[in-house]
Amino acid sequence: TRSGGEMSKRKADGAVLIDGKSIAAEVRLEAKERAEQAHAQWGVRPGVAVVIVGDRKDSQTYVRNKQKACEECAIASTKKEMPADSTQEQVLEVVRALNADKSVHAILVQLPMPKHISENEVLGAISPEKDVDGFHPLNVGMLAMRGREAYAEPCTPKGVMELLKRTGQDPSGKKAVVVGRSNVVGTPMALMLIRADATVQVVHSKTPLSDMEASIRDADIVVAAVGVPGLVKGEWIKEGATVIDVGINPIPDPSKKAGYRLLGGVDFE
Repeated sequence: TRSGGEMSKRKADGAVLIDGKSIAAEVRLEAKERAEQAHAQWGVRPGVAVVIVGDRKDSQTYVRNKQKACEECAIASTKKEMPADSTQEQVLEVVRALNADKSVHAILVQLPMPKHISENEVLGAISPEKDVDGFHPLNVGMLAMRGREAYAEPCTPKGVMELLKRTGQDPSGKKAVVVGRSNVVGTPMALMLIRADATVQVVHSKTPLSDMEASIRDADIVVAAVGVPGLVKGEWIKEGATVIDVGINPIPDPSKKAGYRLLGGVDFE
């Protein structure tokens, strides 16, 4: 990024890097304190249930990381593993049971699911009050409405807003450009920035590159959530702008143990 606050580090070229790891540690500590307070005050341990269908290695890794994060934050976690050939009705039965389980306060269905299962049907079956991902149509609708509050908001754009807040970057009155329009990041990101009184423009894969560049060159805040590594060039970013790159794109790299490295949507160098 080319801006920052207390949670930041300065590069040799004068740009300021937001220290996301420090902010994440701070947020987790605060979450742990709230969870322990709830347990001490009401005898309730916040509980999260994760439903995973199939044995995709990346999904298994994500679920392990989520369970580890829960453990660090004193939150109880339950994993419901189902074989890849589970029927849609079997998955829905598990979701309904979790909806009715009073010890479960949040339900997360790991995506993607096997192709024969409708993700929309499964996500729509989660109780909106327990929809921790914020993907239920009711929560998305309330996020889009002024004067309404969703029960939960999608975690990645919510994390971006937290980064902006904790580095002193108030979006109010600023021009923000969101690169990407996915249901998971781009669209809710735009809605959250609008709620924060930013003037928001969304660019995506169908936006002419010249138009995308022109929009980004004039932006005070750029959030890149695009599956094209290095799409946004460094020279497009104006002095003083804040850039948050949430893209995760694997690029083959024989020098790495895993055989690949991860790049974002912004050309970092």
